[in-house]
Amino acid sequence: MKLLSLVLCIATLAGCSSAPTRPASVARGDLAATQAYVTRLVQHDMAQDKVTGLSLALVDDQRIVWAQGFGFADVEQGMPASADTIYRVGSISKLFTATAAMQLAERGLLDIDKPVKIKSPETITPRQLMTHHSGLPRDRLKGFQTPQPQPFASLLDDLTGEPLAYPPGQVFSYSNVGISLLGTVLQTLSGTAFAQHMQQSVLTPLGMAHSAFETGVSNSPLMAKGYRGREAVPETPLRDVPAGGLNASVNDLSRFMAMVFADGRSGTQQVLKPETVAEMLRPQNSAVPLDFNFQTGLGWMLSTLGSSTLENAGPVAHHAGAIGMFRSQMYLLPKHKLGIVVLANSATATRVVDHIATETLALALEAKTGITQPAHVKPAWADAPLPAAMQSAHVGHYTTFVGPVHIRADGGDLRVNAVGHDFKLRPRSDGLLGLDYALLGLVSLDLGTLSEIGFSRRTVAGRDLLVARVGTQDMLVGQRMEPPASLGAWQQRLGDYDISNLGDDPKVAQRIRLIEEQGFLVLEITQVDEPDQAVRAVLKPLSDTQALLLGPLADSGETVRSVTVDGVEQLAYSGYLARKRAQH
Repeated sequence: MKLLSLVLCIATLAGCSSAPTRPASVARGDLAATQAYVTRLVQHDMAQDKVTGLSLALVDDQRIVWAQGFGFADVEQGMPASADTIYRVGSISKLFTATAAMQLAERGLLDIDKPVKIKSPETITPRQLMTHHSGLPRDRLKGFQTPQPQPFASLLDDLTGEPLAYPPGQVFSYSNVGISLLGTVLQTLSGTAFAQHMQQSVLTPLGMAHSAFETGVSNSPLMAKGYRGREAVPETPLRDVPAGGLNASVNDLSRFMAMVFADGRSGTQQVLKPETVAEMLRPQNSAVPLDFNFQTGLGWMLSTLGSSTLENAGPVAHHAGAIGMFRSQMYLLPKHKLGIVVLANSATATRVVDHIATETLALALEAKTGITQPAHVKPAWADAPLPAAMQSAHVGHYTTFVGPVHIRADGGDLRVNAVGHDFKLRPRSDGLLGLDYALLGLVSLDLGTLSEIGFSRRTVAGRDLLVARVGTQDMLVGQRMEPPASLGAWQQRLGDYDISNLGDDPKVAQRIRLIEEQGFLVLEITQVDEPDQAVRAVLKPLSDTQALLLGPLADSGETVRSVTVDGVEQLAYSGYLARKRAQH
């Protein structure tokens, strides 16, 4: 979560046009009110976040009850977005790859609990690949997006001898690599190229006539262009096609949602057995302590946070996507057979596609069932001062999914430094701690969704963990750790670095730095697209030549190595080599 951008956005909201007023209630069967409000909301959100084109489709069981496009698929050609506009859907692709895997399981060709061969000393099952519990790295960055990508099956060779980031089954850790390896398994077992197999086994039976798995954009005249702000940006092809290579329209994706609601049936085709659909929607990780109550199915995400949460609606199955300049979001309410998909062709649309999807689905649920969403009640600050025991329990250094976090005592208060900013941790009436931020140390800001997050410190399996709660959803944030006694040989590696083997890959890192922060070794990367922010992570030395790039756990992560190439020491990570800049 990028706290700085959120804070800056909040600080400038006063100058933005006001959002349309949400209907106080929706009469049973009145979809017209939903359409009228959401139409205004789409127009408002697109203008505010500079989104060029957007399409949505709302599905009620086997009917598309509303499908529409807004803005432009191609500004230069004057082509408006429509329900048939084709977008890159990114990680929604994973739902289709998982569907194809379960088809093979139904035929007895794949045992999802039998380890697959991926040239690793660890045993990993297809179930773990589909639930993101394989322990594999999130990505193999070298060659991930490049003009002439290698076949995704080449990942098998790239990962040979590479240690896992986590032991299999230990914790949820999202992995594009894992889904691409699942695609390699499908390709091998079917004896057919992956894209062709997906066309024959999933897309054609669903009647998704304008959809295909491809490395890049479709050559169809219905294909949208991608935009950064108002600028058209050429799309870079993708190697990991099973994880993010589907091109589709909202009309086509509606057929997939309808299949789920029909227990695997699409028209005259039984794409999946009813029991398979049920298994894919069943929480798979309830017995994983470090996942708390975060739930994932086979391919599907089953837990939501903050404003994305739909209450009193039964299970919520969903998946988002982001690839190049395209953003997507899909939500299903299986109990009520309602679903929504929203696709956009702008890199700025991440918030918009989620906001439009959840607002539309909530109002459609009310129109169909009378179920309303409870009024939002912001957690109140506690009147009592922070207890000394709570203060001491939280003080310390943490490795987290947003990088190093340092919590210190400040008189009777707690202060937290994260992503380069200082926040105050204040006790709330529910016994948790909340973030309070003063812009420039002077003006207290409403942090929006961040203000809903409550933090606590828990001990699980001997680990001192920082846990976040939004509503009833708990999620692992990070683990407390002590700085190393010495950085050893890594102390001499502090400085700025450049990628030396970028090749044809697009340059995404504007600056790469290895720094020391409060005794910790920290890798800091400033991205080309977001020069005002930096991605940061703790680097934990294991030896003079190896270190772990930590995420939320203090003893696990991807490996960074010091290697010598042509007599020059470089850092090796995820296929890339980084050479230290000469000091002047």
